[in-house]
Amino acid sequence: MSNHAWLLLGLYLGILLLLVRPLGIYIARVMMMENRVTLVTRFEDTLFRMCGIERKEDMGWLKYSFAVLLFNALGLLTVYALQRLQVWLPLNPQAMANVSPDSAFNTAVSFVTNTNWQGYGGESTMGYLTQMLGLTVQNFLSAATGIVVVIALIRGFVRHVSAGIGNAWVDLLRVTLWILLPLSSLFALFLASQGVIQNFAAYQDVSTLEVTKYDNPKLDAAAQPLRDEKGNAITEPATTSTQTLPMGPVASQEAIKMIGTNGGGFFNANSAHPFENPTPLVNFLQMLSIFLIPGALCIAFGCIVGDERQGWTVLAAMTVLFVTFAIAAICFEQQGNPLLAKVATGDTLVSTTALADGNMEGKETRFGIADSALFATITTAASCGAVNSMHDSFTPLGGLVPLVNMQLGEVVFGGVGSGLYGMLVFAVLAVFIAGLMIGRTPEYLGKKIESHEMKMTSIAILVTPLLVLVGTAIAVMTEAGRAGIANPGAHGFSEILYALSSAANNNGSAFAGLSANTPFYNVLLAVAMWFGRFGVILPVLAMAGSLAAKKRVAATAGTLPTHGPLFVTLLIGSVLLVGLLNYVPALALGPLVEHLVLWPAR
Repeated sequence: MSNHAWLLLGLYLGILLLLVRPLGIYIARVMMMENRVTLVTRFEDTLFRMCGIERKEDMGWLKYSFAVLLFNALGLLTVYALQRLQVWLPLNPQAMANVSPDSAFNTAVSFVTNTNWQGYGGESTMGYLTQMLGLTVQNFLSAATGIVVVIALIRGFVRHVSAGIGNAWVDLLRVTLWILLPLSSLFALFLASQGVIQNFAAYQDVSTLEVTKYDNPKLDAAAQPLRDEKGNAITEPATTSTQTLPMGPVASQEAIKMIGTNGGGFFNANSAHPFENPTPLVNFLQMLSIFLIPGALCIAFGCIVGDERQGWTVLAAMTVLFVTFAIAAICFEQQGNPLLAKVATGDTLVSTTALADGNMEGKETRFGIADSALFATITTAASCGAVNSMHDSFTPLGGLVPLVNMQLGEVVFGGVGSGLYGMLVFAVLAVFIAGLMIGRTPEYLGKKIESHEMKMTSIAILVTPLLVLVGTAIAVMTEAGRAGIANPGAHGFSEILYALSSAANNNGSAFAGLSANTPFYNVLLAVAMWFGRFGVILPVLAMAGSLAAKKRVAATAGTLPTHGPLFVTLLIGSVLLVGLLNYVPALALGPLVEHLVLWPAR
């Protein structure tokens, strides 16, 4: 790794660790103020009375789950309707047409599940109202859903002999109103000050400094492209001296996109677009904002359970995994492409500096290799899906890193809320494995881990690998699935595996080489996103209800300490052993074999 890469990684971790503790303490106080009467709770009571909600109601896990599912189902219908009706809605200066049913369904599921997978180009598909009222609002609400689920699970550890795990409506309001809105508002103002656009203007036509030459498709009388006998579009040379610049309310969406680990871009180029990510400073703070709440929630977890060491232990496990993957990604990309190390000139092979310079394909020059590889690691570790470079252009092992990050279950920091409850599920598994080793009933935070908890743990861990592997198998076995592959061989397989891994683990990033905006992929990925989200949330809430009903047991000399280096090691081992081994055969067919082809034995 270069000196710049080490400095960047060290600076990033240092600032992150300084910020997570105060924010974590704040989150814990916001979510645990049930028994305090303040101006805040009086304001909340006014809102709840208007909505017919009883603030003091303590829901069981079934009712809590129903409220979460109902809340998200209503969001899905709203986002779908906005897309299907947008041509008749206001704030659509470019008169964007209604989105097709399959694409609208995929996008609605995507944004409701905090996946933010996009099979369309934002600036050519969505009007401003759809972007704001549909996508941006869901960025807040889907992030809030993840946080309230982990808070409910933490309550399960804290409470004893209790039938309830909290009030879903109260939790959703507090997370949105007192955590996500203030952070996003401040960040949006900063982004706008740095050049991220925020307006409602129509798209602007500007004159370019150079004339652009391109191939223009020939059209028939019905304005349909003409094609030759092989089905290829017939084109003719054309030139233009103007360029259309898209406008829109970007900064407000960009802020919650990062802070809520959502990832959906206002533009097709996502965070590689200069209107979304104009400078290296903005790029750095966007990366910082992605990990901010996931890291702070670890500290909030320790504060709520009454032992801050528990939160730091989970955070340490996440950090060790992240640093390992970040170093690997940067190193693989800085190695470059060996095929570019030699350039054929007639019969002579001329050595070049391409290998030493690293792999710059698909990366913005204003960010470079280190910033791009670190961004890719952060965004896939954190269930964010925002990208400032094309992962499809990474080296095989460089692309393996973000793929593995997702396949671990998005627990290396992970999404807001979802990362922590995923890691706590692995913590339950870790104490169970340790209990088997010594023949003792496992305990975690004073709660015995018994058969019901292990059943829910098994479902939560295995549902996403099942969706990924079965979905990938369906795609490669069907003609509709194979038709979307842009590159043949191992890389094409990696494109499909990445898409299903991204969808089922609710990440949303893409290799960008798969043509996925088809009815087949829109439906397949929507199914993977929905069950990848709620197939984990429901067993986690069921576990929360079971734990809340249990008595607390006193720690003894035989109790496994769940803080310190030993448990960090055990937790990391459980994540790697269970989370990664499911995918080894699939990884061998994709990025690993592609690497062996690219770097043959010498």
